[in-house]
Amino acid sequence: MNAAITMNNIHKSFGPKKVINDVSISINSGELIGFLGPSGAGKTTTIKLLTGQLKQESGTATILGRDTTTLNHESYSQIGIVSDNSGLYENINAYDNLLVFAKILNTDKGKIPLLLERVGLKSDMKKQVKNFSRGMKQRLVLARALLHNPKILFLDEPTSGLDPSTTIEIHKLMLEMKEGGTTFFLTTHDMTEASKLCDRIVLFNEGVIMDMGTMDELSQRYNTEKRVKIMLKSHEVIEIPLSPENSHKISDLISNDDILTMHTQEPTLETIFLKLTGRGLQ
Repeated sequence: MNAAITMNNIHKSFGPKKVINDVSISINSGELIGFLGPSGAGKTTTIKLLTGQLKQESGTATILGRDTTTLNHESYSQIGIVSDNSGLYENINAYDNLLVFAKILNTDKGKIPLLLERVGLKSDMKKQVKNFSRGMKQRLVLARALLHNPKILFLDEPTSGLDPSTTIEIHKLMLEMKEGGTTFFLTTHDMTEASKLCDRIVLFNEGVIMDMGTMDELSQRYNTEKRVKIMLKSHEVIEIPLSPENSHKISDLISNDDILTMHTQEPTLETIFLKLTGRGLQ
């Protein structure tokens, strides 16, 4: 499978502060990868390096086979970016904002109403953007990024500040696009979003990749205290370590029909991140 994005031994500093420290990764075409980490971890800087907005001190990075330090108009025609600071024209309405970019990108303006509907803004398309809430602006930026059907979409905390129903719709849209072959680079500190959407999750902290893998791989790798949580019919909740010595306890509970629910206790992404870094994801 062809790599859509590569990073090889990337380093980036701002003055004495090292922001990206020896990062290497290869992301396949059609993959949805999540960089999961707290604010200040270096996630946004990584996107800026990959999209040519910043230049690394050392190491190499490519997008669709092209070095990120030499991206051109053709390169950007295949890339979409959604971030908090993506510029919108505040004094015109939502439809006209997308119309401007449709002309710049030489794409069909007929897609605009459909995209606005998908991000929950169809009824607001004639409202001036300066009257939009932060969440509405974020949705408009997402619609704009989808206008030209990008091969790679960079999403920097795309659902931050959005209501749950809109978040669900955006997740559906992302998964549909992924099925169509779009590659996603998602940064988030939302472990539910990461575990729900991502093919692979990168645990990122202070510019360093701490670990990466599928949700199942990470869960099993750090499931050092294997336990089962049981709710009895009496509504008492007990936790029993999974071991040969305890097998008879669980067997007796099943035989006596005492169990209401039973679940294995795999570690969450929050727990794994805390174990790796000593800090939470917020």
